Amino acid sequence: MASPVLQVALDLLEPDRAVEIAHEAVNGGADWIEAGTPLIKSAGMDIVRRLKAEFPNHVIVADMKIADTGGIEVEMAAKAGAGVVCILAEADDAVIAEAVRAAELYGVRLMGDLLNTAEPVQRAKELEALGVHIINAHVGIDQQMTGKDSLTLLEEIAGSVSVPLGAAGGLTAETAGASVRAGASILLVGSSIIKAADVTEATANVRKAIDDPSVAPLVRQSQEEEIRSIFTSVSTPNISDAMLRKGAMHSLISINPGRKMVGKALPVRTLAGDFAKPVEAIDIASEGDVLVINNERATHVAPWGELATRSCLNRGIAGIVIDGAVRDVDDIRELPIPLFATAIVPNAGEPKGFGEIGAEISCCGQQVVVVPKERAYEIARRSFEVQKTEVRIREEIRRGKTLPEVTELLKWEKK
Repeated sequence: MASPVLQVALDLLEPDRAVEIAHEAVNGGADWIEAGTPLIKSAGMDIVRRLKAEFPNHVIVADMKIADTGGIEVEMAAKAGAGVVCILAEADDAVIAEAVRAAELYGVRLMGDLLNTAEPVQRAKELEALGVHIINAHVGIDQQMTGKDSLTLLEEIAGSVSVPLGAAGGLTAETAGASVRAGASILLVGSSIIKAADVTEATANVRKAIDDPSVAPLVRQSQEEEIRSIFTSVSTPNISDAMLRKGAMHSLISINPGRKMVGKALPVRTLAGDFAKPVEAIDIASEGDVLVINNERATHVAPWGELATRSCLNRGIAGIVIDGAVRDVDDIRELPIPLFATAIVPNAGEPKGFGEIGAEISCCGQQVVVVPKERAYEIARRSFEVQKTEVRIREEIRRGKTLPEVTELLKWEKK
């Protein structure tokens, strides 16, 4: 292939939205249009027929993820209008061979998907020997959430086969350009295009990056840097959605509305109004930490005020959460630090010294830590996907649709 192919994956559930987004992607320079697996499961072969009718001069890819009955499923997709059909690399050789025979009979290409393949280099060679036309270095969505990436997989495979290589799995303009440099000639891009408010612009950005991959050198962040960057960019509701509507504290008031905090939690337990341990925690906390204080949910007396808050600025503390009351809020609102509490009262407590720092606590209905450390990267990535989905839906509502229209709400209510 003389120039890289940009394949846009329509991983949606709603056919009308998929077609609308596909038109915008074609306007931005998409070459191939993929009926993604969720879309095929939602709408069947009818969506392949519809995409072929809408885009007669573009290759339609049917991401069937074939695991069995290779001949029948390739025939279905080919007769519906697909020019490329996807089969799982882990399918039995007999399934692959039958699919290859059907592909040759109906004049389509077979793409072998290395999703979750234990020995990807060896299996890529075997697929080529069996007659598969394209090998796809694919890292699935759930795998991406845990830190795996398609570029690493692609670099393993490059040079081991002579058939065209595809790359798929969370590609952006930046990583798509890097994938071309690593040897991919087909770039399968989904989320970063189809969830954009301006799909045409997002497609054009990827198009530019793969046509001249030297323009966008890849800059890798550490996992901790990426976690902090993502959590800073998304909303708390995004994070709750990513955790399947769990993990959110309740009953909190934002004392400094509009300010956001992200950091490791330093839990503090105290008795009602005893401000000794909360204040001691200021000197124990590391830069970027969030103080999370259990005040026994007491709202008649405050273990925290303006002077403690001001001290946190000197330590670089990211913010404060109090399951209980706070005082001096007029002064606190003048300070550039987020603070959340369940009540506001003028009454101060006394430093008696009860409680402890760093022990497991409950705060506003949740055990601290709210986002478990071992799942922080995964939840950050899933939150980012939630945010991207909302960006596109918000744009469609701005254009005049309603939320039930966009999501086909009645169709997807639980029966």
